[in-house]
Amino acid sequence: MGTPSERAPLAERVEQLLAVGGPLPIVAAGDPVLRRGAEPYDGQLAPALLARFVEALRLTMRAAPGVGLAAPQVGVTLRIAVIEDPAPVPEEVRIARGRVPLPFRVLVNPAYAPVGGARAAFFEGCLSVPGWQAVVARPAEVRLTGQDEHGRELDEVFTGWPARIVQHETDHLDGVLYLDRAESRSLSSNLAVTERWAQPTPEEAARALGFEMP
Repeated sequence: MGTPSERAPLAERVEQLLAVGGPLPIVAAGDPVLRRGAEPYDGQLAPALLARFVEALRLTMRAAPGVGLAAPQVGVTLRIAVIEDPAPVPEEVRIARGRVPLPFRVLVNPAYAPVGGARAAFFEGCLSVPGWQAVVARPAEVRLTGQDEHGRELDEVFTGWPARIVQHETDHLDGVLYLDRAESRSLSSNLAVTERWAQPTPEEAARALGFEMP
């Protein structure tokens, strides 16, 4: 099933998506919906429909699998995203990347701001850009504000890999893909990353492919 008609009311489009059941279809790069800024969530979905939509996002994220999913990635232009990372990685990767378990969270109307000037660069991928990864330098620590799915205020500092996930998903809500922030010379297939650049940091890739680390 394709993305429901843009002309239909938003709640109706969400109902159409959910009617199929199972994981939702993920929109791929090139679809304009990924380049529009999503509209702030302000009760456009009734509480029961919002809960069903959030559950569908969680199911879709886990099935992909991924560590985050934003509403525009399933064709819904609302500022809603879900994140979750069980972080099943070796100890050396955990230390180098600051990748620690991130419990399931719902982000509504999120925004982030850097905390301090430290930056970290790692390979990053996206469910809407399947098959590819590239190195992205991002603030190593960010302050996230917004709400959760129940309207409770969020004001929290994230570091390490959770900070990267928060930034990646919030960028989606602003019409920004990770490729917009990536080192273009680092662009690699998933296979190349697995076979050549699976080190905890991308320093060897930077030397071989000819890009600078921050």
